[in-house]
Amino acid sequence: MEARWKRVTVDVGRRCVNVGPHSDSERTVALASPGDANSLSYGSGKRAVLDNGSRAGEGPPALQFLTSLATDLSRGPVDLPCFPNVVIRIREALRDPKISAGEIVRLVGTEPRLAARLIQTANSVAFNPSGVRVTELRTAITRLGQRLVEGAAISFAVQQMKDEPVLRSISKQLKELWKSSIAVASICQVVARRTKVKPDEAFLTGLLHGIGRLYIMAHAVGKPSALLLDLTCADTIASWHPSIGRAVLENWRVSEAMAVSVGEQSDFDREHRREPDLTDILIVSIVLAEALEASTQKIEMEEVRSFRNIGFTSDDCMATLKHAEYQLGSLHESLGC
Repeated sequence: MEARWKRVTVDVGRRCVNVGPHSDSERTVALASPGDANSLSYGSGKRAVLDNGSRAGEGPPALQFLTSLATDLSRGPVDLPCFPNVVIRIREALRDPKISAGEIVRLVGTEPRLAARLIQTANSVAFNPSGVRVTELRTAITRLGQRLVEGAAISFAVQQMKDEPVLRSISKQLKELWKSSIAVASICQVVARRTKVKPDEAFLTGLLHGIGRLYIMAHAVGKPSALLLDLTCADTIASWHPSIGRAVLENWRVSEAMAVSVGEQSDFDREHRREPDLTDILIVSIVLAEALEASTQKIEMEEVRSFRNIGFTSDDCMATLKHAEYQLGSLHESLGC
């Protein structure tokens, strides 16, 4: 297949987003863009105070909404509208070290559509390089492993959410988000092979990197039209979704590295580490996924330090994009897009 990429121009606006628990009783979230008067910081269980001196409930509708959303996330369990219960049970079961493979198979088998998707994913180009097809659910789960089973289950949940009547107004946005997430996940898997990071962990991180956007969009449905118009501003969500996503993943008790990576996905100036890590992989993959979708293509690698951290050259970028595009078709089909 002839590569169709030339060079990709990527906007690397400097947004710093920091999220993290500081103690069992308090979590501090800071969301800031340089020069942004709407920067926010708050403590769990305390009234939110904006950096510009105003308090929660003041400012544009989207800012009020996002402040409230972040505060709710810091206080209690994640509530995703129309998120299938079976996926929640599977995610919790996969976190239980005492759970047996047979119990996982039984639980997944209670939702035939999810079981079929897992078998289809196990047979996709990305996870079946040998071409040996599987037909049994147990074999498919064994081939994929825990993280990829969780990823397929969450992809199933997104598909179900998209088709729910109450979320029909954002079904197009959910489909576009999931398509982008699959592209980032595919590239993460390829890039991870250049590092010591496990490809399956990188794949799931890429798949979940937009969970903050999903959470924001799902909770915005049914809100006043002024809020929805405010949220159509890409910069508004871009500034907030990484920290919202990190809070969701911490609430779900995923690995710390995954949650941190999602929270730091916009930090293009991050300092060089001794070894390239999951955050480097995610940042590079997001930039390359944007390149894959762009019509005019130029990758400004020097603007993103993670390319240097991993040691990626322009030739590496081209090869990665070509490989990712090769496997995207089967991934879109199996993960639902």
